[in-house]
Amino acid sequence: MKKIRAAIVGYGNIGKYALQALESAPDFEVAGVVRRSGGDNKPAELEKYPVVKEISELQDVDVAILSTPTRSVEQYAKQILEAGINTVDSFDIHSQIVPLRRSLNESAKKGNAVSIISAGWDPGSDSVVRTLLQAIAPNGITYTNFGPGMSMGHTVAVKAIEGVQAALSMTIPTGTGIHRRMVYIEVKEGYNFDEVAAAIKADAYFVNDETHVKQVPCVNELLDMGHGVNLTRKGVSGTTQNQLFEFNMRINNPALTGQVLVCAARATMRQQPGCYTMIEIPVIDLLSGDREEHIAHLV
Repeated sequence: MKKIRAAIVGYGNIGKYALQALESAPDFEVAGVVRRSGGDNKPAELEKYPVVKEISELQDVDVAILSTPTRSVEQYAKQILEAGINTVDSFDIHSQIVPLRRSLNESAKKGNAVSIISAGWDPGSDSVVRTLLQAIAPNGITYTNFGPGMSMGHTVAVKAIEGVQAALSMTIPTGTGIHRRMVYIEVKEGYNFDEVAAAIKADAYFVNDETHVKQVPCVNELLDMGHGVNLTRKGVSGTTQNQLFEFNMRINNPALTGQVLVCAARATMRQQPGCYTMIEIPVIDLLSGDREEHIAHLV
């Protein structure tokens, strides 16, 4: 059986874990890695793979796993999709998912390719859980409580703020889907902490949450990539009230994101051209192996 050839675009925390997930998957092979620095200072784990600056330098790529910052996803995805290569990403700004889907749907169809967007754990696999719970209790309320843990998307957003030397954004759940953002930063020399803190609080990632920014001497001493979620729905099935469902997990954030991206990359090979979110694709398409065997064991 021909293996799916996947390229990793961007090699930060998520890219490193996506590589591990690809190497563990029986139906994938690594086509190469795209980095801004190309093959310079290649880490040991990439020695056996091509490392390039542009995806066009790689051979026979079926799907690109975009492990770039969220705000770069659209730019990279449009170019890659229009070149006829499938893409997956972990775009995580919930309010901008629908516009991104519309934009990449056009590019995907132009390139006869498939894009699965927001394919992390939230949005992503948690979105599938929320959808299932709403289906079995159509009327009701779902609360998604994140953390406590490091938010990669929020941390990357803080690092992009002018004057920030290093950063860590922690998500602290306060209940009923409301969260507190605890942001720890090192400030570059010559910048005013109060001005940098105000810019962070005004960013789209933080403007709707209670956000506290604290200056620390060393962010690395605080780093912990553990995270989690508590997802609860209380609702009505038919006319029967007081149906209560709960889903919990405690995870390594980038490791789970990398694994979900690889599952979604597999699913791109089984869809018609266009752009999808994870709730639009059959969950069985995320799995490798024989379809009927999965049905026998999982249904």
